[in-house]
Amino acid sequence: MIPALFVAFAVLLVGCSLMVILHRNPVTSALFLVLAFCSLAGIYLLLHAEFVAMVQVIVYAGAIMVLFLFVVMYLNLKRDVEHGVHLALRRGAGWFLGALLLAEGAWLFGRRWAAGPVSSAEALSAPVGNTQAIGQVLYTRYLFPFEITSMVLLVAMVGAVVIAKGRLPHLARAGSSATPPGPPPDAREPAGAVPAPVPDPKEPA
Repeated sequence: MIPALFVAFAVLLVGCSLMVILHRNPVTSALFLVLAFCSLAGIYLLLHAEFVAMVQVIVYAGAIMVLFLFVVMYLNLKRDVEHGVHLALRRGAGWFLGALLLAEGAWLFGRRWAAGPVSSAEALSAPVGNTQAIGQVLYTRYLFPFEITSMVLLVAMVGAVVIAKGRLPHLARAGSSATPPGPPPDAREPAGAVPAPVPDPKEPA
């Protein structure tokens, strides 16, 4: 079962990656990129790397794709096809996914939830998950490098804000002191000079 899922996710990942490169519409390429990220997260799940899979979905399929969509919107693309088979497929897929989400929510809320603390025996016998193991190692053995990395990122953010804030008054002073360039001295007409009449093209020379 697992090799078949691995092959399916791998084929989906390769196909979506090719569609990202070969498709002409940037919006469709971005959607194929989201599907490629999700298929890669599925491969991580099959390799028992749950934390990396969740980071793949949250960071790349979420935050990075938001940046890509901002770039696509700034490109001022033409309007997409809104009639025919494309519109029917979009509406059908939207209604199907919405109904599936509502059915899943109703099924989850219809179950009886058994919330409460776990007993000590169960807690000791429960295996440590991938995310818990990474958290324990990250905040015990690698705590100092983790904190140093956070400080470096904080200094970079503060430096970018200070540099951008320092340039704004300089640009404002430069814009206010700049005067519009005038014509050269030899091209200016003397005071009291009468401009030459413009000949009418309809009159004979």
